[in-house]
Amino acid sequence: MRKIFLSAATLALLVTLGFVSAAKAEEAAKFTIARLVVCTNVDAMEPELGTDEKFPLRLGKVSCFLEARQISADTTIRFVWKHNGVIQAKIPVLLKKGWRWRTYSHKKLDAKSGNWSVEIHDANGAVVDTVTFAVE
Repeated sequence: MRKIFLSAATLALLVTLGFVSAAKAEEAAKFTIARLVVCTNVDAMEPELGTDEKFPLRLGKVSCFLEARQISADTTIRFVWKHNGVIQAKIPVLLKKGWRWRTYSHKKLDAKSGNWSVEIHDANGAVVDTVTFAVE
């Protein structure tokens, strides 16, 4: 019985250490943001025309494009969409290790005019960058 208990305890410790190691690897991931823009759409991994600070409500949706550089390890970031300071969506996106990674997130405007922002949060939840825009 004691042998089973020790084996179970050892297994639990190894699993816990695995999670801690993964978390530390996630924390260690560093990157810089080369571009962060809000636009009407993204095509071929580039923001299309319509990059602006003001968008018409009739557009229905907007996109936020991100170009990250010097990514030290695979890491998950979040696009945090806010309308008048209230969180509307948190979109997790994987950045792969390397010198450059481009990605984007879309958001339906849901007939909400006013001030919007998109924050980029790192794996620890810290705000890395923010872009603001208005919908009229």
